[in-house]
Amino acid sequence: QVQLVESGGGLVQPGGSLRLSCAASGIIFRIYSMGWYRQAPGKERELVAGITSGGSTNYADSVRGRFTISRDNAKNTGYLQMNSLKPEDTAVYYCKMFNNWGQGTQVTVSS
Repeated sequence: QVQLVESGGGLVQPGGSLRLSCAASGIIFRIYSMGWYRQAPGKERELVAGITSGGSTNYADSVRGRFTISRDNAKNTGYLQMNSLKPEDTAVYYCKMFNNWGQGTQVTVSS
């Protein structure tokens, strides 16, 4: 079965950075697009960033210029580099590939 495991979340001060990882197994990683989503308390889950099998990317307006999505197909791993973090970025972050979801990792931006 497919497993997606997020890691790298934690508590960070406003203006700080984190890099999230999504390690995949049970799937031919290189052929599928991957997305990062987040869900804050009381809000809908939203797409943060996506990357296709060919490396094309897209970003939510709220994170464009601050976040960078990437992938290393040789390692079956996707990444989300998050810079200039704001309190409103606080959420559980999930990766998704081929209708499979990871378990999520908590990101808290607070002073």
